[in-house]
Parts: sequence; C-alpha cells; structure tokens
Amino acid sequence: MVHKTHLFIIIFLLMVSVAFTQNSSDKVTLSSLIPTLEKTYDIKFSYSDTDIKNIFIEQPKKKLLIEELLTFLNEKTFLQFKTLDNRYVTVSFLNKSISICGTILESESLIPFVLASVKVNGYNLGTTTNNEGIFYLKNVPVNAMLSISFISFKTKVIAAKELFSNSSCKQLFLEEETEQLSEITMPRFLTSGLQKSADGSVVLNTEKFGILPGLIEPDILQTIKILPGIESVNESISTINIRGGTNDQNLILWDGIKMYHAGHFFGLISAYNPYLTKKVAVTKNGTSSAFSDGVSSTINMETSNRITNTFSGGGGFNLLSADAFLQVPIKDNLEVHVSARRSFTDLINTPTYTNYFSRSFQDNSISSNSINNAESNFYFYDYSFKVLYDLNYKHAIRTNFIYIKNSLDYKEKYAFNNTIIEEDSDLKQENLGANITWNANWNAKFSTNLSAFFSDYKINSSDYNRDTDQFQTQLNNVLETEVKLNSTYEFTDDLHFKNGLVFNEIGITNTTTVNAPTFSKIVKNVLLKSAFYSEIEYQKKNTFARFGVRSNYFHKFQKLLIEPRINIRQKLNSEFSLKLEGEFKNQTTAQKIDFEDNFLGIEKRRWILSDDEKTPIIKSKQASFGLEYSKNKFYIDITGFYKKVNGITAANQGFYNNTQTFNSIGNYDVKGIEFLVNKQTEIMSTWVSYTYSKNNYTFDVFNPQTFSNSLDISHSLSAAFNYNVTENLKVSFGGVLRSGKPYSKPIEGNETIQNGNRTIVNYNNPNQERLANFFRIDLSGSYDFNFSEAVKSTIRIGFTNLTDKKNTIDSYYVVDNSNTNNVRRVDNFSLPFTPNLSFRVNF
Repeated sequence: MVHKTHLFIIIFLLMVSVAFTQNSSDKVTLSSLIPTLEKTYDIKFSYSDTDIKNIFIEQPKKKLLIEELLTFLNEKTFLQFKTLDNRYVTVSFLNKSISICGTILESESLIPFVLASVKVNGYNLGTTTNNEGIFYLKNVPVNAMLSISFISFKTKVIAAKELFSNSSCKQLFLEEETEQLSEITMPRFLTSGLQKSADGSVVLNTEKFGILPGLIEPDILQTIKILPGIESVNESISTINIRGGTNDQNLILWDGIKMYHAGHFFGLISAYNPYLTKKVAVTKNGTSSAFSDGVSSTINMETSNRITNTFSGGGGFNLLSADAFLQVPIKDNLEVHVSARRSFTDLINTPTYTNYFSRSFQDNSISSNSINNAESNFYFYDYSFKVLYDLNYKHAIRTNFIYIKNSLDYKEKYAFNNTIIEEDSDLKQENLGANITWNANWNAKFSTNLSAFFSDYKINSSDYNRDTDQFQTQLNNVLETEVKLNSTYEFTDDLHFKNGLVFNEIGITNTTTVNAPTFSKIVKNVLLKSAFYSEIEYQKKNTFARFGVRSNYFHKFQKLLIEPRINIRQKLNSEFSLKLEGEFKNQTTAQKIDFEDNFLGIEKRRWILSDDEKTPIIKSKQASFGLEYSKNKFYIDITGFYKKVNGITAANQGFYNNTQTFNSIGNYDVKGIEFLVNKQTEIMSTWVSYTYSKNNYTFDVFNPQTFSNSLDISHSLSAAFNYNVTENLKVSFGGVLRSGKPYSKPIEGNETIQNGNRTIVNYNNPNQERLANFFRIDLSGSYDFNFSEAVKSTIRIGFTNLTDKKNTIDSYYVVDNSNTNNVRRVDNFSLPFTPNLSFRVNF
C-alpha cells in the first residue's frame, strides 16, 4: 500500500511538471513567434523592431484562419494587426496608451515595498505601491519609460510596455544603495555572511552570518579578527591592530556616529549588539574621501535602514548576558527599531564569567597583593533605538541613539607590610551617541544626505583607601559633534560623482583629583575642523575605479591638509584581478597610556587631543597592490602593503622603559604581505591565512633610534575548517599561530635606578626581546531548528583555547625589594580553556 501511494504521488508530480512545462513554454516573445507564423500561414508581417521588443504572447493552440489569427493577436497585445491583402500584414500601435502593473520587491529579502514611487518619465503621471508592493497605472504612453524608486535604494528605469500584461503583474527588484560599499564581488567569503566588495572592503552581513571557530554569535569585532593583516596582540577587541596600527587608529562608526568605546568586559566582547547591525564594512586602505580619522582603518557599522512594515524581533542569551531586539511598525511610513543587552554577571557566576574576569583583572593594582577578602560587582549593558520615518517616496528621516556602559565596584582587604588595608574602587565606562539623517532623492540622478551626530564618551573612576582616608578620582571625557552634507550625482549607472562638506568640533577633558594631600589637575582642549571632499567612482563590467581628494582645515592651527585617495580594481579575465589602493589620512585624537597614573590598573588608556606641538596631528601614507584569483569557488588573494605614520608620541605607545614619559615625537613604518587561500563547496569552506610584516619605530630620544614596534607580529598564520554536517547542523574548527610580541628587559646586574625619591626599573634598549609564540585552537557548533514556520531558533556552543595553552601576551617588570635583583617580572596571560553557549529565537 505504501509503495502504491508513493508511485501515485510520483506520477501526479510528473503530470504537474509536464503540464507546467507545457504552459510555461506556450508564452514566447512576439519577435520569435512572427517568423513561425509567416512560414505557417504564408504571410509577411511589416513592423518596427522597437514596437515589438519585449512583448510576450501565448502561442495559438491550433491553426486558425487568417482572420481568426489577426483577432487573436489583437486581443493578446496592445498592437494592431491589419491585412493589406491576403499576404501582407501591418503591425502598428492600436492605442497610444496601455494599462500596466508590477510588483516591487527587495532584491535580497524579497520583501514587498510599500509606498515605492512609480513615475512615468516626462509625463505628469505616477503612483505608489500598495501594502503588497503592487502598483497599477492606466493610460500610460506605450513608448514611455518608468522610474521606480525608494529611499536608500537604486532607482530602476524600465520601459512601460515591458509591464503590459493580461495576467500577472511582473516582479521588479530594487537593490539597496549603500554609499560606502561598492558592488559585492564575492557574495560568500570564508563563511556565509562575509562578503568581498569591489573596493577591497570586507562586509559582514550579520543577518546571514554562518559560523566561525570559537564564536557563538556574530560578534562584530571578534569576527573581523579572522581577516589577514588584522591582529590583537592581547586578544582584546578593544585593541585591534590593523596592519601594525594601534587600536586608537581605527575609525569606528555606528550609523554615522563616531564611537570611542569598542568593547564590553574591557575588550573581550564587542559593545555593539549584532542583531540590529545589518552590515559592517572593514576598509584597510583606499578609503572613500567621505571619511576622515582612522589612519589605519575604517570600521563602518550600519543598522537596517528600511521600513519593512512587519513586526519582527528576537532574543537570546549566552553565559554572560541576555539580549532582545524588536522592529515595530507604527504606520506605513513610520517604524521603530529597538535593541537591549545586559549582562547577569553581577547575579550569576558562570565558568565563562570566571575566566573573563580573571583575564581582565589579572594586571590591576590588586593582583600583586595577598587578598584576604574581596567583593566585586561587575556588569555591562547597552541599548539602542532607531526611528525610521519616510516623508514620501523622495525624502526620509532617520534618528539613531546608542548607549553603552561598563560598571565595576570593587571592595577589598589585602595585606601590605603586615597591615590589613581596606580599599573601595569604582570604575564606570560609557559612550552615548545620537544621530539624525535626512535622505533626499531629488530626481533619478541627484540625491543628498544631511546628517548630524553627537558622541559623548566618559571613563570615570574613584579609589578610596579607608586606612589613609585618601580619595582619588579620575575622569576622561570626549565630546564630539559633527554636521555633514553629502551629495551624489549619477552621470550614468556606471559613473557617480560625490561631494561633501563637514563641520566638526571635538573637546577632550582629563581630570585628576586627590583629597590628601590636596591635588587637582584639569586639562581641556577643543578643536574645530572643517573639510570638503570630492570623488568620482566608475564601475562597469571588469573595472572599478574611485578617485577622491579631501581637504581638511584646522581652525585653531590655521593649517590645511590635502589628502588624495585612490582605489582601482581591474579584472584581467574571468579568473584574475589586479587591485591598487592608496591614501593619505590624518587624525587628531590618540590614546595616551600612563602606567603611573591609570584607572585602577585596568584601563590605562586616556583619549587626548592634538595641540600641533607636543601632540601633533597624526598623518599616514599607505599604498597596497594585490592579485586575486577566483575559479570554481577557489579563491587566492595576495596583497603587498606599505604604510608610514608620522606624529605618534612615545606617551601613546605603551612603552615599558626609562623614557616612556619623555615627550618624544616619532613615526612607524610597516611593510608586509597578506596571503589568503579559500576553498568552498556546498557543504564546506576551508581557508588558510598568512601575514608577514616588519614594523619599526623611529624615535630620536631612544637608543637605538629605530627598533621593533610593540605591535610587531612578524608572522601570523591561521586556518579554519567549516563543515555543514546537515542543513541545520554546522561545525567550525580552527586555530592561530603567530609570533610573540616584542618587550623590554632590565639591564642585567643593574636592574633598578633612582629617579629623585623613587626607585624605578632600569630598562635596557626597548623591544629587544620577544615573547614565546602564541598558539590557540578554537571550536564551535551550531544547530538550527524551528518552533513554527514563523519562529526560528538557533543553539550554538563554542570553546576557546581547546588545548588550554598558557599564552603569554605581555610582560613587564616592577620594583620588588624582596627579590635579589630588586625587580619582579609580571606576565599577562591569554584566556584559558573557556566554554560558552548561546540560544536564540527569531520571529
């Protein structure tokens, strides 16, 4: 009985398939049908190729009389078929106007557009789409062209007669218009959700994120660390080093807001919720002239900019925090997106939290003492919301808000010189940002974007010693505002011309106060900048080229900087491509690292502002040249690069040596090669990445003047293997092996010296030693299942440092009179074996 049922189903499906094939084959282009009719009926049609172009018609099911054939053709088209005699048939327009319809969908998600604009070019005629994305128009001139547009999407131009139909409405697809991103050349790069753009940037699409070794969610900044040339010498995403640059040389943007805070848990996880962040683009070189700052890279995060008119959302948790997000339609043209995340580390101690806490606080002022009693209260949270309002199909307003916070309260008792000391410590780190944007499509070729943002970063700490009744506070505050006007003119679909004006003001305050003895220090600087930029972008078939220039004027210094930018990618054939990138950039902010005066020994970095004297404007010059090979999902990328950055100071490099507090201005230059090979199949993706680089400082105050950069990772090798066990079950396994970072040792036999009333470590020449190689293996797994057709779930598990290798990531020395040489080496170690788990539900 079972076999008969299966046989019946198969026969039924075959019949349906045959019927469908026959029905679909009945409809052909009129231009291909006419020659057949001429032979069958021995007649000759007289027509214009333009008139019958893109007209589809059903084939007559049987041979008809000539009069019946002409009646059939007249009914099925908007043309007039008329015989001059028994042999010749003229074809002309029966009506000067036709009725048309269409369905407008987003190209990726296939979500219908609501209130998309449909305009008949050259006529006072148009409409908008309904809730299903469908539009209808009557009395449209048959030779007219239509422009279909929606804010933030590319305008589509189509002939009206292509939309003439006696049955269903033709589907039309709009592609998202993203100014900073060029055409995607690799839709799947390493893993699903990673894409490669024609301009060389790598795009993370969090909605389509696959799986990576050790990760249990699309952590934005953790993910980009798998890319060649991107390292973190101490595992922290707060200190990402791109092509040898310091972390403060990365421009981080969230929906156009410049952010000064990158990580929760002092850098072990990203501070940005990935589930409302739709796209992240990482650009190492050849940056658009629309961007300034970030002499090493630009990390541009964008949330969804589209009103979906659909209530959706999701939520989940891992072993550190829980989060949720919602997209709530209010009206057809008004929608709100909300996300929130909070740790439960102040309530529950999980194995993940224990390892993260030990890793974060191993190098504070407490760790060197014998603790008798300690009580900590640490938590973090972030939330954001976005209001999307479409005034009409040409104008849209977007408003964004984000808030990030880390909070630590620490109470301790420890023994020092046989005395029990009680101390209360408090540390709060937060970044608030807001942005408003007005997008306007004035016509099919010209659009503008007017935006303004506000960013407020604070790190505030206090330390109270009960025994000495000494209370100390520290504050670092960055306040930045910016107004930006951008315009884009499309000469053709392939040639775009962009211009912009920027007005920016930034103020930075550093405050330190002590009550006993009374001491107060306040340093505040403000800088006003304005800029004009212009660039032209050409992209057609095998060529991508972008040329730009940015002029920056610093009002306080009365200084003008001109920065050219270039980005070219040329396909030589279907397999090989060449790419050339170059740029000049500048930035006026940097992070000073002060080991003597820090935030509880945890956060040593304070933002400072250029004064063009002791702290100059940092300037970079960078060039890179590469070759790409792609065939049958096998991809090879080899890129050589050179970068030189001037205007760095010894104070913001984190040196452990005798001259770390000297006011010395220097530079670093880094040159290297990045190599990546990636092979993909339907169920597997594997890759190997290798970077070789040589990174050197030059400072006049040091001896020798040129020496290894503290971020000099000469060799870095990583490999990974992703495998789809089933459609729903995926695993990812990978590891990294890289050189140890340079560090400095004291002079043997003369380890300490007197500096006034203080004894300090007498360091040898800087960065002459290297730590042992870093090695780590990670594993993760993912399983998808659905509670219903609308509710989808994912459970993921990740293991960091499977072998539990004790990697030394930093070393320095402190004075310790109990040792024979009066110094003691302090080592910082990477995360030990650490498990994590996440569960998510989306609807």
